[in-house]
Amino acid sequence: MTAPPSPSDSTQEAEPPSGVGQRLITGFGVGGFALVAIFTFPPLAAFVTWLVVFVLAASEYAAIVRHWAPSAPLRSLLIWVPVAATGGAFVLLQEPSERVALATALGLGFGLVAIAALTTLFGKCDVREAAVSMGFLAFGIPYFAIPPIAMYRIHMVDAWLVFLLVAIVAFGDSAAYFVGRKIGRHKIAPRVSPKKSWEGSVAGFLAGILTMALWAYFRLGEVHNELLALAAVTAVTGQLGDLVESLVKRGAGVKDSSNILPGHGGFYDRLDALILATPVFVLGLWFLGFEAYVPK
Repeated sequence: MTAPPSPSDSTQEAEPPSGVGQRLITGFGVGGFALVAIFTFPPLAAFVTWLVVFVLAASEYAAIVRHWAPSAPLRSLLIWVPVAATGGAFVLLQEPSERVALATALGLGFGLVAIAALTTLFGKCDVREAAVSMGFLAFGIPYFAIPPIAMYRIHMVDAWLVFLLVAIVAFGDSAAYFVGRKIGRHKIAPRVSPKKSWEGSVAGFLAGILTMALWAYFRLGEVHNELLALAAVTAVTGQLGDLVESLVKRGAGVKDSSNILPGHGGFYDRLDALILATPVFVLGLWFLGFEAYVPK
């Protein structure tokens, strides 16, 4: 693929001004749509919106990993991801007890294994690719289904928490990209993503913490240390999510997941950090107590 590089690749290399301008225009468009969805859509409509976007990312993921298993029924992710996400959202609406939640988690875990196995078994997959197929399905379903469920959970509490999550990831990603592009010298994982640098990573980490501090000050009137810690963990996890996608693409020899978003690549490119950061952020808020961070 020859689409423009994704901003998730922090780099110090020069880039034509037109490429930066294209990236900014697309970024403002995507950001504007996200703000509309966060603050004007009711939680259920927002959930459907996020689910559609993550299913599109799953489609790009399926196209990439087909490199290793051409006969695998990977397009089934377009069915199983929304089924799993809808089921998870339904469970959330029931406000299950701890015992029911544990039983549901165990049941979903077993169901995931069964789905991956049976879909491969009856999907006319070459037996030599069966194990790879099951691995990609078992990984891909929760990978893309959990984030919209988690975003739905915090949207039910307060839309500003969804905004905070997206802001931590987006500002951290932008800081990592621009700082890495200017002064990045020390590479994090050159075999996986040659353009990502420790300098950019530190900038993204600090940007995530600063975003949380500003949000807490203006939204809550005070900055809680535990929230700064949560922002730090979320920022780090987001960068790991970025590297995970780079690992997948590098192995398949793919530069961008698609070229549907000019200057940004594809949906998977834009969501890679959010995919891992979202469940970590929501689990952290759950541990700290959601309502404690909503203005009275």
